Amino acid sequence: MGDGQSIERIAYLTSGAANMYCGSCLHDNTLARAWNQMGVDALLVPTYTPIRTDEEDVSVDQVFFGGINVFLQQKIFFFRYLPAFLDRFLDKPWLLRMATSKGLEISPRALGALTVSMLKGRNGNQRKEVRRLCKWLSGDIKPDVVLLSNLLIGGCIPELKRLGLPVVVTLQGDDIFLEDLIEPFKSQAIDILRDLVSNVDGFLVHSEYYREYMMELLQIPADRIHVVPLGIETKDITKATTDMNRPRTIGYMARMSREKGLHILVDAFIQLKQLPDTDDIRLHFAGWRGVTNQQFAEEQIQKLKDAGLDDCFVDYGTVDRDGKLGLLHESDLLCVPTVYQEPKGLFALEALAHGVPVVLPDHGAFPEVLGDVGGGHLVRPDDPQALAACWHAILQDRKALSDLGNRGRAAVLERRDSKTMAAKTLEVLQSILSTPTSDISPSDKT
Repeated sequence: MGDGQSIERIAYLTSGAANMYCGSCLHDNTLARAWNQMGVDALLVPTYTPIRTDEEDVSVDQVFFGGINVFLQQKIFFFRYLPAFLDRFLDKPWLLRMATSKGLEISPRALGALTVSMLKGRNGNQRKEVRRLCKWLSGDIKPDVVLLSNLLIGGCIPELKRLGLPVVVTLQGDDIFLEDLIEPFKSQAIDILRDLVSNVDGFLVHSEYYREYMMELLQIPADRIHVVPLGIETKDITKATTDMNRPRTIGYMARMSREKGLHILVDAFIQLKQLPDTDDIRLHFAGWRGVTNQQFAEEQIQKLKDAGLDDCFVDYGTVDRDGKLGLLHESDLLCVPTVYQEPKGLFALEALAHGVPVVLPDHGAFPEVLGDVGGGHLVRPDDPQALAACWHAILQDRKALSDLGNRGRAAVLERRDSKTMAAKTLEVLQSILSTPTSDISPSDKT
């Protein structure tokens, strides 16, 4: 694409997360929807499974690299040569939804060989899936740019480049999946990802922290990775009101898992309830459990019961958009004490947009988010005692806490909305594609 030529069509490949609400899926859907509203033809294309979002789903009604298909092709030789009509059946969105609704969920620790094979692209066991996607994009779609929601679905990139299609990749949590792979697959995957970097026209991230981290991990040149601040849909968001007559409430809204810090939240709440003037304080939590996190979540709930706090918490389970808004409107603050270093912090912006202040660990993207929009407090990571002390101090003055949240809300509505994010992302994409790419040559290493 030469100078002055505008981007009119974007093929946006996103990774479905089975039946789970996923922050990356929510972001990708919001961004594609905002682009469409701007007049840019953004086709959101699910991979692995259909996406699940609590807003209007704008993704196309087909799935590439369908989860059932790629798994069977990895495990059973015959499926690598299955007729096209049977492949299409296995990739039907309704079939994938039915499979995931039955609890089909596999830990990254069990997906090492499949991950490496997928990253090998045309040299992997799923090579016919690469051919199918490339044929569809180059023949039917003809986008100005192909945008991937992560590099882990990037095995197809060398083939896309051979077809003359510009490729840009958003990095928004790739390291978390990689960290959970077992050796030797983890090292193999990282080596292939580093080789793929030379084929990519540019990378997008949502924080300076993640930019520096991924530059080192994947050996990305500094001039090829760009920060675009995260934004959210704010059109239907209303301000939460603080009812001084209801119990003071701490909210948690994220996956009910160890990496999200559920155990730290629970331990801190138990310690908080041992402090003076905490009789009325309640804990409300909501989030996806799935098969892999079910036992862990139950263990944390049991800890609360064993501490005699049966009447002090409410478990919302997995919530839709209405349930999420209900939890936020009942919360004096939101806290998700992640163990890993969060690359973007979507839930923080969602809470702040409603005027709900946040308490977050002092790592990852969180210092940047609060440095930009305010509206919260940072605490020492992995420290339930410090977290309990912070809660205890700020819950003494609900009016001041509400004012803090309102300041964050004003900033989010002003510069972290989806329209602003879409415009800034499009501007960066245009800049990437207008930059000479003589130093980027397709690699056959994968």
